[in-house]
Amino acid sequence: MVDVYVDNTKVIDDFEPGTLTKTFRIPAGSYTLAITAADAPDASAPVIGPVDLVVASGMNYTAVAHLSEAGVPTAALFTNDTSAPGAGQGRLTVRHVAAAPAVDVLANGAPAITGLTNPNESVLVLPVGTISAAVAAAGTTAALIGPADVVIAKRTNTIVYAWGSLADGTLALAVQTVATK
Repeated sequence: MVDVYVDNTKVIDDFEPGTLTKTFRIPAGSYTLAITAADAPDASAPVIGPVDLVVASGMNYTAVAHLSEAGVPTAALFTNDTSAPGAGQGRLTVRHVAAAPAVDVLANGAPAITGLTNPNESVLVLPVGTISAAVAAAGTTAALIGPADVVIAKRTNTIVYAWGSLADGTLALAVQTVATK
């Protein structure tokens, strides 16, 4: 577990890896993010950061504490696409935040995203429905994660995170949904 500080104020206590937390509304501006060991007395000895983040007005973001490809703790700020995906469609965003090399994302057994590297994302607009998704090493079809059913819903950006560590055998998925217009 870890604690999360924004501008030296604890905003999340005892956060567990692989979980998602409540939404925060903050004004546009610059912020400093620091992640400490659980129950640290303050943000002076972070395990990640401090990281300076700039937040624009009217945007939707997700801050992610994760491992780099090499397994080093780090953080990234992703912008969530809230634009309308189109009639009868939803958006699928896949984010690679795992200590692992490039991956391919398989949808219903076929490569849908190829060569995705940490800390990047790939976005697809898909028909509403459920797909069977898996993550495989780039160029292969042997699942490292999954398969798992992923619901593509209208007016929704379904965001799937591949996180954890390949070397430690802790690869997993976390799913977030963000409303679109």
